[in-house]
Amino acid sequence: MSTPQKEMSFLDHLEELRWMLIRSSAAIFVFGIIAFMMKDFIFNKIILAPKNINFWTYRFMCNLSKSFGTEGLCVDEIPFVVQSRTMAGQFSAHIWTSIAAGFVMAFPFIIWEIWKFIKPALYEKEQKGAATFIVISSFLFFLGILFGYYIITPLSVNFLGSYTVAKEVRNNIDLSSYIGLLKASVLASGMIFELPIIIYFLSKMGLITPDFLKKYRKYALILVLLLAAIITPPDIISQIIVAIPMLILYEVSIFISARVLKNEKKKAKKITVK
Repeated sequence: MSTPQKEMSFLDHLEELRWMLIRSSAAIFVFGIIAFMMKDFIFNKIILAPKNINFWTYRFMCNLSKSFGTEGLCVDEIPFVVQSRTMAGQFSAHIWTSIAAGFVMAFPFIIWEIWKFIKPALYEKEQKGAATFIVISSFLFFLGILFGYYIITPLSVNFLGSYTVAKEVRNNIDLSSYIGLLKASVLASGMIFELPIIIYFLSKMGLITPDFLKKYRKYALILVLLLAAIITPPDIISQIIVAIPMLILYEVSIFISARVLKNEKKKAKKITVK
């Protein structure tokens, strides 16, 4: 059979959406508790690691710089102190960081819930791709998380933490501000890396075509370079490092959109012949 399942009513969709949100929230809560109990590892080994000059990214950039006969990318110190200026500052940071970590760990389950929600609108052949959808979506998300953590975060921390307007002004960074930068960099990268998946469904709905993506490629290029300039230090190497993966994702999205359009045309021809 090549037709979607029986159409659900609007109220049925709302009920399914409600339970999807409940189950996803429960998963985030459970993983959040696990993250809460792993406080030392999460804060000392993950959250505060990009502040250490021995962080992997800084060593890699320094070795890369030395291979070109210079030490311009080597980091000798990150001159700022992370502090908490409110009574509940550290406890609040612990709570919200645990929730964010819970979301990251629960992402494959959340994707599974989203798949179950959209499944009734898909054809039988498409419904069999659940495992592929979950694996690819999770892989892209975690790849984006790693990119945000190992590339965007240390570049931003090093630049912003070392930037001064005068010698008399010291950088004593509030804990919430530091964690906010890290979470924004990491989670935003994770969601940006979901672009091929988003394009796939938009193409399935007929809202996006490969011709549209190709037509606005030059504008996308400008937007990517602008975004890279905003989230990285003002040096060309850092901007290129951030921009290249985003441009690759855009080109992959064009390919995916073209494949979807080709498959939809084949289906339309089969229906016409029948």
